[in-house]
Amino acid sequence: MDQRVKLRIDYLHANLKYLNDAELSEYNRLTGQHFIRHHQAPQQDERYDNGQFNQVNQNAQYNQQGQNRSDMYQQSHYDVDGGQPNPSMHQPNHKKNKKKRKKVGFFKKLRRFILLVLILMIGFFIYGYQRGKSKAPEGLKTEKFSGKKPASGAINILILGTDQRDFQNTGDARSDSIMVMQINSKDHKVKLVSFMRDTLVYQPGVSQYGADTKINVAYNIGEQDHNQGAEYMREVLNKNFGIDITYYALVNFNSFATVIDSLYPMGLKIDAQFSTVDQQKVDSVKVPDDLNWTPTHQDPVQVIKTGPQKMDGRTLLNYARFRKDDEGDYGRTKRQQQVMKAIMSGVKNPLTLFTGSSALGTIKGVTSTDLTNSFMLTKAPRLLFDASKGIESHTVPENGDWVDAMDQYGGAGLLIDFDKYQAKLKDLLG
Repeated sequence: MDQRVKLRIDYLHANLKYLNDAELSEYNRLTGQHFIRHHQAPQQDERYDNGQFNQVNQNAQYNQQGQNRSDMYQQSHYDVDGGQPNPSMHQPNHKKNKKKRKKVGFFKKLRRFILLVLILMIGFFIYGYQRGKSKAPEGLKTEKFSGKKPASGAINILILGTDQRDFQNTGDARSDSIMVMQINSKDHKVKLVSFMRDTLVYQPGVSQYGADTKINVAYNIGEQDHNQGAEYMREVLNKNFGIDITYYALVNFNSFATVIDSLYPMGLKIDAQFSTVDQQKVDSVKVPDDLNWTPTHQDPVQVIKTGPQKMDGRTLLNYARFRKDDEGDYGRTKRQQQVMKAIMSGVKNPLTLFTGSSALGTIKGVTSTDLTNSFMLTKAPRLLFDASKGIESHTVPENGDWVDAMDQYGGAGLLIDFDKYQAKLKDLLG
């Protein structure tokens, strides 16, 4: 067959349903068919059995099948009454699919953004922590400490604040504040127990008559025995009260002030409160200014007014150490607990998110402690947020719950009911 004829047949066949009568007649003539549009398929002519027009006939059949499917769709898509769309038929909604694709894409981008922010925050936190650690003074060492977890699985941390000054070594210092903080308890509470420094206790290898030595001496005795002040205090607390201590943290005057100024560079808000002095109500008091002590100026003082105010690290230290009002050492213990609560509850302020990591690093850097870097980076932030909800605080002994007595050296001390406080502490810190 002539190639031009074949091309013409192909063209007419491809446009079969659009042919006018003349073109349809031409198609029938060229193919030898008697094709009536939309009603019957082209009849195969035996002249094309040789394969020359098999493709033509096959295309015609495909076209008819497609037309039949089109007719079926149009018929089912409309009501028999003529022309109203059949609502039961599914119609593809390209706009809906497009919106869905956009929605999936948006959430994917959002997840990537959140992941990026988390990575940056973790990196910033670690950087701040390491920067804070760089403030560590030379010669600061971790002491030997035989820590043990209590039976409850919680973590008990021994916090010792010493009266050591820059020109002193640790063997000259005593523990100004003695606290045990429990975290990671089953009730998700942070508990703080403070021990009054003049409480008389039994100290292994030192006491001669049972509970005859002030508890704050324990740190000094331990430090003189190859720097084991924290370890010896742990042993004394266990012997007298049955408390298991897991870790320790030891701060002196300078390290305390450094930590506060790092965590709260604009000052820590606190409501300064004092008891009466010589039975008289006071609006302000003169407190020893320990950080300004020098060999030539040994009695510096600072005036602190009562009421809400912001304190820097130096002022907060002086406030926490004051005990010359009528409540004496019990009043100082209360202020120390107030300061600890104010420090930890301050994390409610969003600004501490930018200073907190550096402050944690500073705490690690300027504090003698066996708390690991892993603990500081993982558990300490959770501790701060738990503490911001409130701290359950207790004092041993409670106000007035003691008998005045003398220690073995002739100094005034506080004699307590050990059975009572052992039972109480077992419930609190066991």
